[in-house]
Amino acid sequence: MSFGTRLWDFLDRFRRVEQTPQKPRRGPVDHVVILDGTMSSLAAGRETNAGLTWKLLAETLPRADLSLRYEAGIQFDRWGDMRAVIEGRGINRQIRRAYGALASRYRPGDRIFLFGYSRGAYAVRSLAGIIDRVGLVRHDLATERNIQTAYRHYRAANGSRAAAAFSRNFCVPEVEIEMIGVWDTVKALGLRLPFVWQWSQAQHAFHNHDLGRRVRHGYHALALDETRIAYSPVLWTTDHGFDGRCEQVWFRGMHGDVGGQLDGMTEARPLANIPLVWMLERADALGLRLPEGWQARFAQDPHAPSIGKVRGYGKLFVARRRRMVGADPSESIHPTAAPAAPVSSLP
Repeated sequence: MSFGTRLWDFLDRFRRVEQTPQKPRRGPVDHVVILDGTMSSLAAGRETNAGLTWKLLAETLPRADLSLRYEAGIQFDRWGDMRAVIEGRGINRQIRRAYGALASRYRPGDRIFLFGYSRGAYAVRSLAGIIDRVGLVRHDLATERNIQTAYRHYRAANGSRAAAAFSRNFCVPEVEIEMIGVWDTVKALGLRLPFVWQWSQAQHAFHNHDLGRRVRHGYHALALDETRIAYSPVLWTTDHGFDGRCEQVWFRGMHGDVGGQLDGMTEARPLANIPLVWMLERADALGLRLPEGWQARFAQDPHAPSIGKVRGYGKLFVARRRRMVGADPSESIHPTAAPAAPVSSLP
């Protein structure tokens, strides 16, 4: 070894090394998406069960292991909103927004929790359908164009080579959905008036609301006493080989009771709290962190009055029939829901 080489080796011991510190890897994150029903509100005392779920989780923020997103359903504030409500255009925009937000935040190893009520329940089930049919676009590729392309392949539902190539090249492989929790899923895509939703039903036939292979747990709270045909529930079917856990449970009360959309009738809240607590207990058991002692906030009473069948627009619904219970093996009746004791209604 030459003298020059030995000299440089000696001096190298005193050389200052500049190195950018490595950013710490973020830990796993629970991504919670909550889509509420039509005419929903977050005003105190008027929240649905979906809205109360959001408020409960929001109390735990800020925290690095939770990503929380809430969207209210379509609001009918003025007559100019009528066309969007009738055509159901809002549901597609809502699903695309939620899908884009989830895609931009998700990393492999994270978990996904989806909650929804009424029409919002149908929307989160359709959101899960995109992930099952197309996949979830990678966060570094979650551009507006790619989100639109994913939704276009979802709508086409033809299993084309282009769709398969898109999934392979742009999506995270094998994304799982830890839990879907929904309150009384209905397919009505417009204002809560009889027959209006049927005008646009054909435009939404592509939506996939089934329990796909990527879903690990599906929980569905259903209204035993609801009779409006326009509010017919959309149940899951589990006899096609679903490998996860599915519980579809019937509770006392009408659609608004089970979803907690009570129009300010606080007397009915203890009845609505039963399906709320049932759902949150299942999320809690899966490790979704809720505030300490959250159960004590929600008094439960199966004998509390219902909001009734004719409040608000309810009196306009003439076509009625009792809901069919027990069509799927995943169904059961909650212990507090005695079929022989119909729920009492507020005047």
